[in-house]
Amino acid sequence: MSDAIAPPSQNLTLTQALKSAADIATYSADNAPNIDISGAFPQQEFELIAEAGLLAAPLQRDLGGLGLGFDASITYQTLTILKHIGRGNLAVGRIYEGHVNALQLIQTFGTKEQIEQLASDARDRQKIFGVWNAEAEDGVKIIPLADGQYRLEGSKTFASGSGYVERPFVNGALSDGSWQMCIVPMDEVATVSDPAWWQPMGMRATASYKVDFTGVELSSKWLIGKPGDYFQQPWLSAGVMRFAAVQLGGAEAIFDATRQYLRELNRIDDPHQQARIGKMAIAIESGNLWLKGAADLVAAYSPIFGGYPNQAHPQAKQLVAYANMVRTAIEQICMDVIQLCERTVGTRGLLPPHPIERIIRDLTLYLRQPVFDLALGSVGQYALTENTLVNDLW
Repeated sequence: MSDAIAPPSQNLTLTQALKSAADIATYSADNAPNIDISGAFPQQEFELIAEAGLLAAPLQRDLGGLGLGFDASITYQTLTILKHIGRGNLAVGRIYEGHVNALQLIQTFGTKEQIEQLASDARDRQKIFGVWNAEAEDGVKIIPLADGQYRLEGSKTFASGSGYVERPFVNGALSDGSWQMCIVPMDEVATVSDPAWWQPMGMRATASYKVDFTGVELSSKWLIGKPGDYFQQPWLSAGVMRFAAVQLGGAEAIFDATRQYLRELNRIDDPHQQARIGKMAIAIESGNLWLKGAADLVAAYSPIFGGYPNQAHPQAKQLVAYANMVRTAIEQICMDVIQLCERTVGTRGLLPPHPIERIIRDLTLYLRQPVFDLALGSVGQYALTENTLVNDLW
């Protein structure tokens, strides 16, 4: 970063970031019914996120940020901010988590020049970043050209924030089949989006379209890291704790809405309802303890999230297994909270425009993350291959 650049968020503190996230959550919850429409995007929410310095917050401190998602010592605060934003609106949380993920990848695998340039995009130009990695049979291929340029062919699916995310990772296959990380400057190229592809039951406001990148040409400065870096562990799997934090925020929103529903109907003295709320409270607190455990493990692992790519770490498998436990446990917690809520509020509480109906739809869809069984199996594999007592596994 040039000394002449004065980062607008250089005075932002963690305390301020946490408060801003909580305040944005309140606004997001109030505005959520207005953008619960396929094709909508939480534009006002991201204007608030930018004004609060949270687009720059994932950058290292010497780049004008706080290191959210990168500085391992503040992992718990990062997860708490993600949880707050998810509590307000899971669609906002999904897109912001992608922004944090993208900047973590850039700062881990990018060159000094790439980091400085892309940091400026987030900090000074308030660009939203993302990671668009999902694809079908017509997935993205990265084709080297004779003049040192690269041409893209193919499409990405579930491209959250289409039309608004201007710096997404659009990773693709090279000619040898290896996977190359690649950022596309969406405001500088022409692509074709398919809004009709996105007709979901929930998470409507994420605008997660199918996007065709065929014909886009890029210079090598937009290729991040070496082929295969995206799949390096523990970075790939350890990152699941971020979306788990957003999901837990959704469960907290359901918990709060359920309690409010019972208060409004004056049913807080019913012992059966008290028992259900008690179970929900235990589930929520269990999720928070899982996030705290994950944050402590990340902080003890390395000064930066996931460690240094050029240095092997003896506890990499441990971190991956624990992250997958967090993901699995919080998914179950969220499903339990949904079921307990449904039994508590009955049919009346599940009819729109009551917010419970929308939050359950959003969370149900968001919980369906890929390779669940593989993630769970990796936990068992680690536990079976480690010749140590259970107290020493983690």
